[in-house]
Amino acid sequence: MGVFAVEFPPVSHLFDWPDFLFTDTPVALNKTGLIYIVALLLTAGLFWAAGRRRALVPTGAQSVAEAGVEFVENSIIMQTIGPDGRRFLPFLTTLFFFVFFSNIFGVIPFIQFPANSRMAMPMTLALVVWAIYHVVGIKSQGLLQYFRASLFPPGVPKFLYVLVAPIELIQIMLIRPLSLAVRLWANMVAGHLLLVTFAILSASLWGVGYLPAVLPFVALILLTAFEIFVSALQAFVFTILTAVYIGGALHPEH
Repeated sequence: MGVFAVEFPPVSHLFDWPDFLFTDTPVALNKTGLIYIVALLLTAGLFWAAGRRRALVPTGAQSVAEAGVEFVENSIIMQTIGPDGRRFLPFLTTLFFFVFFSNIFGVIPFIQFPANSRMAMPMTLALVVWAIYHVVGIKSQGLLQYFRASLFPPGVPKFLYVLVAPIELIQIMLIRPLSLAVRLWANMVAGHLLLVTFAILSASLWGVGYLPAVLPFVALILLTAFEIFVSALQAFVFTILTAVYIGGALHPEH
């Protein structure tokens, strides 16, 4: 009687994709890059389609776009920045949909790879956010006042500033962008590994018999549904933290 074994591919094979276009140039394209291009086109296409034919009663793309805009405005901007944060509505809405579309490809058949499980784009987006909230803070408060308010929070005894100021400096300059990127990346990596694990387990047990494969197959279906939720949740978390940082730059503590 043969010994049952599950052959799990090396983790590197799950995240590293070979170039398939322009392979001999500095702008070579692989699966990850293609997903980001498609996510960008989907984001732009959604709002182009929504604005092309505006109807009094929204349907289709217009309904999705308007629901997304209202969600970002009411659930993110108004809760973190306030009414003067509406000027950031286009940026935050675009950010939300782009991150979501980049994530959701992890459950699309024949693709099944969340692009944000590679660190490059989460870190790039985090650095863009880092630059924006610093520029917003300096523009609204002035350079010296911005860093004074950030490094010397009110209510802290002055003799503790020697400890607090370096910690706050590390936080706004390093911890915020790093945690923003790592949170998105780590959640997408974990979800991808779980889906791959149960997919391989289901396929392997299917060869042994239908009954042993039922449980992991059902778990795979439930995990796929959960991963759809996680894709939207991580887009929301990334966007709301961005809004929190912008709001903190606009409205320092007094």
